[in-house]
Amino acid sequence: MKTLDKIPTGKIERASQLVKTGFKVGGNYVAYYGEKIIHPSLTRDKLNESNAEDIYDGLKNMKGSALKVAQMLSMDKNILPKAYVDKFSLSQFSVPPLSAPLVRKTFKTYLGQYPEAIYDTFTPDSVNAASIGQVHKATKDGKQLAVKIQYPGVADSISSDLAIVKPFAIKMFNLQGKDSEKYFKEVEHKLIEETDYKLEVRQGIEIAEACKNIPNLRFPKYYPELSSEKTITMDWMDGEHLSEWTAHNKDRKKADKIGQSLWDFYLFQMHQLRQVHADPHPGNFLVDENDDLIAIDFGCVKQVPDEFYYPYFEISKPEILDNVVLFMEKMYDLEVLRKDDTQQEIEYFTGLFHQMLSLCTKPFRSESFDFSDEAFFKEISDLGEAFSKDSQLRKMNGNRSSKHFLYINRTFFGLYNLLHDLKARVDTQHYKKYMK
Repeated sequence: MKTLDKIPTGKIERASQLVKTGFKVGGNYVAYYGEKIIHPSLTRDKLNESNAEDIYDGLKNMKGSALKVAQMLSMDKNILPKAYVDKFSLSQFSVPPLSAPLVRKTFKTYLGQYPEAIYDTFTPDSVNAASIGQVHKATKDGKQLAVKIQYPGVADSISSDLAIVKPFAIKMFNLQGKDSEKYFKEVEHKLIEETDYKLEVRQGIEIAEACKNIPNLRFPKYYPELSSEKTITMDWMDGEHLSEWTAHNKDRKKADKIGQSLWDFYLFQMHQLRQVHADPHPGNFLVDENDDLIAIDFGCVKQVPDEFYYPYFEISKPEILDNVVLFMEKMYDLEVLRKDDTQQEIEYFTGLFHQMLSLCTKPFRSESFDFSDEAFFKEISDLGEAFSKDSQLRKMNGNRSSKHFLYINRTFFGLYNLLHDLKARVDTQHYKKYMK
């Protein structure tokens, strides 16, 4: 794979890169509509493929939060067409890495030493590259290590990157009005946290210790003394990325075993720790030779405050869903309904969220759930498509719900998609046996 000797770090330089990408996308639309005049039956598939490729090509060399947003969007297969999901998914663990000379220079800048002065051996070429950093293999005192190094300029460009993508996000997600700022601040806050590698090490150590009794689940050991704000040293973990494993696995029992560990890991964090690994994509999980699950990245951990936790999980209970008064109380608690809403808005959003929650919380309302159920995921997909075409919804203020929905919903839909890829059947209450 081609390596990078330079990453654009300045606001103007990064904006220029996005403008170039915008021109390419515009050209794709001109070509599409010209061809459609000749072939009226032409679908948007080719246009989506061209746009996805051009957008990804523009973002992958920029790295940072712009690419991270693409990664986040790729996790929800119901928002974007398949061409975008397929292309943006590459940002999870397969983007052009920094060149070996730039890695040495970056290491010296961060730590005041070159990597060969810190480790016994250090591979100059990366073995994995993602949106915020890349991973190298190293050894020290007989231990096989993974060393993650952050791309230069990533932390400093977060605010300016989000300012650039903000107009597109407002249009895509119908974020009207002044209240939309709270969502962007939430994303900005989490992205800034992800660039603090000392925080990631602490989170990784704490969650690994708390979840150590969950079977078939492994974590790398972190080495704070060999880590810094921009570098992380941890044990090297052998295994396949979860997406690679699911692509060839034919053993349903193995998939169920891994799926159960994944479910228990997430539900235990949510209900016991009141915080959760909020980046559940295949690049953050490995499967080892014993078919154990390995969690390898704790940069994005979402804290869940009580004022959100209680109504969020109570609203999915049948006694709440089936009681109009109690359901509406939780809707106000979760900021879906507001005191200044008209009667039309109250009725519309109550109905919309009741439909959505009745479907999406099904796994929580049963003793077991089969995530290979295609009908369940088709219902979710159809519902998402219906909402995207709902003209009434687009006319109303789309700023609905607490800011905490952003990462919690992302977490659960990401978890659902991983379990669906596994075709796993899980005991939804099993996690409780590990709780204090």
